[in-house]
Amino acid sequence: MAAVQQLETLGHPRTAACAAMGVARATRYRRTAASGPSQGATRRPHPASLTPVERAGVLAELTSERFCDVAIPEVHATLLDEGKYLCSTSTMYRILNAAQLLRERRRQVSRVHYPRPELLATAPNQVWSWDITKLKGPEKWSYFHLYVILDIFSRLVVGWMIAYRERSDLARDLIAACCTREGVARGQLTLHADRGSSMQSKPVAYLLVDLGVTKSHSRPHVSDDNPFSESNFKTLKHRPDFPERFGSIADARAFCQDFFRWYNNEHRHAGIGMLTPSMLHGGEGAAVLAARHRVMATAYAANPQRFNGHVPKPQQLPTEVWINKPMVVEGSKAM
Repeated sequence: MAAVQQLETLGHPRTAACAAMGVARATRYRRTAASGPSQGATRRPHPASLTPVERAGVLAELTSERFCDVAIPEVHATLLDEGKYLCSTSTMYRILNAAQLLRERRRQVSRVHYPRPELLATAPNQVWSWDITKLKGPEKWSYFHLYVILDIFSRLVVGWMIAYRERSDLARDLIAACCTREGVARGQLTLHADRGSSMQSKPVAYLLVDLGVTKSHSRPHVSDDNPFSESNFKTLKHRPDFPERFGSIADARAFCQDFFRWYNNEHRHAGIGMLTPSMLHGGEGAAVLAARHRVMATAYAANPQRFNGHVPKPQQLPTEVWINKPMVVEGSKAM
């Protein structure tokens, strides 16, 4: 093998050198690979990569008490709102993965999707979704009932209440109060819900007729027909501080008071451009996204190589939100 290597050093092709010495080429390649790279050879870091100090700073930010339970896209958006750009979301994921801190905290359930009603909202107060969920009380088989009304365009919780039981008159009063507070005009709003007893009750139906509100219901036995309310309840019950049981209805109300204040005013929602619901509902979304883009543009000007030469594009405000967008049949033509 040394003779083959010497012939290669003198400029002879490897194939000819192996044939002259009676050595199989595969053996020569295998011995070369086993010897590894020459000593002292180091891989240079990519010029766009973060320095070790910068990576340590990003990891410290992500694992801080402030962000340890917050999703990566929400952390990224929050820092942009504060005028700070550390790195891209994908880099944050890689840094957490390298530190073995990237994992799902809960089991995920794969659900079958069914056809659902087709409702479109292009602005706040056009389509609301409402539902009732149970919160466990202090004793086994004891529950408190949480009523929540949600605007599907802005994701703002426009109203909520907690009661000892599910009653149609309580639902009627909550809906009426929300419509009055939001200044809903006749013919402006569609109210979507599942087919629970309170949702289909006569007091609620009569109220909607009086207010000029169009009612919409999920298909029978299909809970996923009300996705926005279900998503809101999931966010509530997967909060790190959500208790297994509430000691009293006062405890449940205090918890929900803090949760809905956070959800409306602090939670950056992935479905609305990482804005908070109150930003979009109150008409502040365009200004917030413009400010974020200025932060990104400044970061690009300072380190364009970290963006692969692509100028960051401004985020866009949502223009429409559907409950089941109609499917376009292949080959069909718009009339």
